[in-house]
Amino acid sequence: MTNSLNLSLTDELRAFIDRNCGDGTLYATPSEFVRDVLRQRKLQLEAAQVRDAILEGYQDAIEGRVVTFEGDLRSLLKKAGK
Repeated sequence: MTNSLNLSLTDELRAFIDRNCGDGTLYATPSEFVRDVLRQRKLQLEAAQVRDAILEGYQDAIEGRVVTFEGDLRSLLKKAGK
């Protein structure tokens, strides 16, 4: 489903968008450029969450907050992937 969003931009932001779309760029339209920038930002935020969770896990291990796992890791990962 497609939704529209109207934005008010500063002259500086509009010029930045214009420089990054059209002939000789990766994007044919301003909409394509803005969508890609939003997707990239979303991925950055998701990667930061994963990084923070990994660091939290490392900190737990350093501080001795660990639990011995006696199960089957392959089975567990298969279940999680479904």
